[in-house]
Amino acid sequence: MDHPGQERGPMFAFAALALVLLGGPWATALDNGLALTPTMGWLHWERFTCNVDCIEDPENCISEGLFMQMADIMVSEGWKDAGYEYVCIDDCWLASKRNKNGSLQADPKRFPSGIRHLADYVHSRGLKLGIYQDVGTLTCAGYPGSFGYYDIDAQTFADWGVDLLKFDGCNFKDVESLVEGYKSMSSALNKTGRSILYSCEWPLYLRPFQEPHYTEIRQYCNHWRNYGDIFDSWNSVKTILAWTASKQESLVPAAGPGGWNDPDMLVIGNFGLSWDQQVTQMALWAIMAAPLFMSNDLRHISPQSKNLLQNKDVIAINQDPLGKQGYQLRKDKDFEVWERPLSNLAWAVAVLNQKEIGGPQNYAFSTSALGHGLGCSPACYITQILPVKEDLGLYTWISQLKVRVNPTGTVLLKLQTYQQQEYSSHTSPDDLVSSNSTYDYYDYYNNATSDDIISVTVLDTL
Repeated sequence: MDHPGQERGPMFAFAALALVLLGGPWATALDNGLALTPTMGWLHWERFTCNVDCIEDPENCISEGLFMQMADIMVSEGWKDAGYEYVCIDDCWLASKRNKNGSLQADPKRFPSGIRHLADYVHSRGLKLGIYQDVGTLTCAGYPGSFGYYDIDAQTFADWGVDLLKFDGCNFKDVESLVEGYKSMSSALNKTGRSILYSCEWPLYLRPFQEPHYTEIRQYCNHWRNYGDIFDSWNSVKTILAWTASKQESLVPAAGPGGWNDPDMLVIGNFGLSWDQQVTQMALWAIMAAPLFMSNDLRHISPQSKNLLQNKDVIAINQDPLGKQGYQLRKDKDFEVWERPLSNLAWAVAVLNQKEIGGPQNYAFSTSALGHGLGCSPACYITQILPVKEDLGLYTWISQLKVRVNPTGTVLLKLQTYQQQEYSSHTSPDDLVSSNSTYDYYDYYNNATSDDIISVTVLDTL
C-alpha cells in the first residue's frame, strides 16, 4: 500500500524485484547433474585466438602441446587446487574436412596423437577436457560445423572422452535451425550416456531476431553467452558490465545451479587491463556468479595476477552454493554498487569506481540499503576481500560504511549477517552465523506484502 505523500526511492524497485530474484525456486535446469556451481577452467580463445602457424610460432599455436602444457601447469601451480578443472579447446582445432565416415577429425599435424589421447592426458592430471563446435555448417573460423551431424558429433565427443562442449552459433541458416540445432545437440549429448557439460551461445545469436526465452534455454544448456566476445581491454569489460546491468531483470532470475549466464572469459594476466581493472573483473564475475574461464598464458603470468585468480575468498563467493546471481543495486554518478545474496545469511557487495581520471575517491552509503534491508539487520560483520583482505568490523543496520576506491577499481566486501546472538566489538565473523540454522531470510520475501517491502526500503539513504 502506498503511503500518502511518500516518494518511492530507487531502492523500492529493487525490493520489488527481490520478489522475483529471491523468492521461489529456479527455473528447470538441464538435467545432467553438471554445473551446480559456475564452471571453472581455462579456455584458449582470447589469448591464443586462431594461431595455427606451428612452424613460425610453435610455442603458441593451437596444438596438443599447448593444451598438455596448460594441463601440467594447472596441476603444478595450484590452479586445480583452486577449483579450475576444465582445459578447453576453442575454434581452429579441426581438420579442414570430415573423414570418409563423416566424423570430425583433429588437424593431423597439430594434433598428431588425436583428441582421445589428449583427453586421456588431461584426465591423468585429474582435470577435464573441453572442446568446441558450431551449430551451423561451418565454425566461426571456417572449419566443418555440426549442422546435419549433431548425433554423430555428440557420439564422437563421447567416444573421445570429452567433458565439455562449447557450441558456437556462426553460419546457421535461419532462426528455426539455430534454435533446433541447440536443442538437438543437447539431446544428442545426453543420449551418449557420458556427462558432457553443454556451453551454449544460443541467446547471443538469437537476440538480433527476438528476445531469448531463458526458461527454455536453461532446460537445454548449462551456461550460455549473452553478449559478444570479450577483448583484452577495459572498454570491453565495462561494456559487458553495463550491458548485463541493463538486462538484469531477465538475466538474474534465469541463473542458478545447473545453468548460468556467461559474460565470457577472464582476461586477467594478459596485457590490456591495469591492476585495478583486473580486480574489477574478478570481483564482478564473482558477483555475477559467472563461469570462470581464464584465457591467458599460465606459463607467463605475474604472481600478482595469479594470486588474484586463485584468491580463495573471491572464488568462494563465485562458487557459493546458494546459487543466486548478483545484480547492480545502484548507479550513483561514477560509482556502481552491486550485491549478491550468499548462503548462511551472507551478502557480497562490490563498489566500482567507473571514473577514469584523478585518484582514489571515497564513497559512503548506509548499510540499511544492502540486501534489500536485510544484509545488515540488525547487525553484520564486514570483511573487505579485494583489493586486499581486511576485517572492517561490526556494523549495525543504520551504520554508514565508507570505502575508498581507485579509478576503474572495485572494493569487494562480504557481509555476514548477525541475527540472534548478543554482539560486541569483539565478535568474530564465525560467531555471527545465526544459531538458528533453519532460518532463511528469503522466506521473508516469499510471504511479503507491499507494506513489508516499503517498511524495509523507505530509508533510501544510499
